[in-house]
Amino acid sequence: MAAKKTCKLAFDVYGTLIDPSGAGDLLTEIMGDCADAFNDLWRSKQLEYSFRRGLMDLYVDFSTCTEDALDYTCEATRQALSADQRASLLARYTTLPAYPDAETGLKKTAAQGHRCFAFSNGSKKAVEELLRKAGLSAYFEGIVSAEDVRTFKPDPEVYAHFCRKAGAEKSEAVLISANPFDVIGAKAYGMRAVWVRRNAETVYDSWGAAPDAVVKDLDGIGEVIREVIGGVL
Repeated sequence: MAAKKTCKLAFDVYGTLIDPSGAGDLLTEIMGDCADAFNDLWRSKQLEYSFRRGLMDLYVDFSTCTEDALDYTCEATRQALSADQRASLLARYTTLPAYPDAETGLKKTAAQGHRCFAFSNGSKKAVEELLRKAGLSAYFEGIVSAEDVRTFKPDPEVYAHFCRKAGAEKSEAVLISANPFDVIGAKAYGMRAVWVRRNAETVYDSWGAAPDAVVKDLDGIGEVIREVIGGVL
């Protein structure tokens, strides 16, 4: 009988397993109808700041990018926050909820015998706490954080770091991420990647680095992973 094919799965955290819009209810309490636009800009600037810091070799903890992005968004949208409101929003970011399909998807991949890792720009401590509160910790063999190499995805060094930590060759590692920049980064490094297209309106960058598969959520990720690794390992 042929050996069962398994691989090392790198599950992105923010935007893939954990919903970064989870602070929306608190934002709505603070600023009403402006909340959605505010949240979108906050997330966009958070990522931009991590990209810029990676390029400039000016690493800080990802939480600092989150704080700086919040301050920028307040100024750009002319939304003044009290000290208590600012503190509450930043605290909420440490307890963001999991997407409803996250646990189902993780159960299916675990049942197939794959080794699952949380893979994030966030610090190990922050991700560990986030996953614990979301009830997802038990599904992961470990957490691989970009903080260890003091840069951020999509720097190739972060994907190389994942492969080292997971003990995986590039061909044995598959990224699962809802962030196109992350998928392209993994593909550029030589890993395979599944794009979780949570929003049908999200446009994938036309860089010629297509994902190996596309899913709308994590419910069917087990079958997709089987197809992605079929005939390769």
